[in-house]
Amino acid sequence: SSGGSQQQEKVYAGDSVTLSSGFTELKDEDLIRWRFGDEEKLIAEIDMKTNRCSVFENVLDGRFRDRLELDQTGSLTIRNTTINHGGLYLLQTRDRNHTVPLRVEGRWSVEMKRRDSVALSSGRTEIMKDEKILWRYERETIAEIDKERNLFTVHEDVLDMSFRNRLKLDDQTGTLTITDFRSEYSGWFSVSSEYFDVDFYLFVPEERSVMEGESVSLSCGRDGGGIQWRFGDEGTLIAGIEGSGSSADAFEDVLDSRFRDRLKLDNKTGTLTISNIRAEHAGEYKCYQGFGSLTVFRVSVYARPPVPVVTRDCSSSSEQICSLLCSVNASAATLSWFRGNTLISSINESELSIALSLPLEDQENISYSCELHSMVQTQHLNVSQLCEPCADPGHCCGPTEVMIRLVLAALVGVATVLLVVYVVRSRQAERGRTRVRDSQT
Repeated sequence: SSGGSQQQEKVYAGDSVTLSSGFTELKDEDLIRWRFGDEEKLIAEIDMKTNRCSVFENVLDGRFRDRLELDQTGSLTIRNTTINHGGLYLLQTRDRNHTVPLRVEGRWSVEMKRRDSVALSSGRTEIMKDEKILWRYERETIAEIDKERNLFTVHEDVLDMSFRNRLKLDDQTGTLTITDFRSEYSGWFSVSSEYFDVDFYLFVPEERSVMEGESVSLSCGRDGGGIQWRFGDEGTLIAGIEGSGSSADAFEDVLDSRFRDRLKLDNKTGTLTISNIRAEHAGEYKCYQGFGSLTVFRVSVYARPPVPVVTRDCSSSSEQICSLLCSVNASAATLSWFRGNTLISSINESELSIALSLPLEDQENISYSCELHSMVQTQHLNVSQLCEPCADPGHCCGPTEVMIRLVLAALVGVATVLLVVYVVRSRQAERGRTRVRDSQT
């Protein structure tokens, strides 16, 4: 038999790949076998002499389960590939052996929190006997594995000792653990060997909170090259600059035109401004520049808070004291009265409607204000206008008290009329009885 090797095949993780047998058709005596890995485990076979076609999906811990397919030419298709499918495949026929190297590539984003730890795994469950693996950060080698020489090394002296005492390498799977992660280390980490290549983008998102109806500006700097702004889980392109000297473009008709008349991209700085923002604009904004540069912003939008309302409190007011009532419709909020910058009184309620009364004994040249703390809304008062003398009893009172007074006045009027009618009729009856006695006499 003769040996040989095909050019290396490449596939992105999750995609399918077909390894060619080199045949256009099989003859009656042909035998094709596909083997994989250090132990050259049999994973698929066609024997035309016995008319048998088989795939062996349960070998190697089932990593090929529901993924293998042999066609009529003996070519092998691997569906939904993972990093564990990268390696050396051996094609055997009756008269030759042939190796087919397969390289699987992947790319993932990893969200981090400051001071957290993260374990970066290539996805390999085992390291092959002749495999050499390199871990890099921004193209600088920070760890490496030489399985054949049984060497597992971390390079903590690179990058100005940035990763000293922060790296740990697993000698079974090659997983690299980074402890005490810092936002300044956001960037690309990669792990690669002859049979796989995985990129990880580690980032600490910048949080932005903006009130509905206002504007927010997102800046990731500008290196003079192209820039792309993408939004949402699907990474929809909403704005960009192709390169140096190119104009800034905003793609406002995407995503059902939710960004129409709202986007502005600065051609010099690359800053993206979203104006008149709404709840539908909340989410992740990603800024891509050149090769590998990515900045992530997470924007949240909160509703515009209600403004406190101040009215005259008739139930507590008197000729000497003007009492005001501050109220607002807001749940789980704190409502406070201030005299200048001094807190006078405060109330914290979970109910939807909150009210706080303030009796003003001194109204001269003093600034009063009512503030909704949790939502930073302040209502400044014109005390002289609110506390001006009442022209009549109904002037300073609320509508409920005015209605009560009107009803009482009406009842008194009706009672007076009834009393007058009763007196008149009583006198008329008395005169009638007097006339009857006189006539009898």
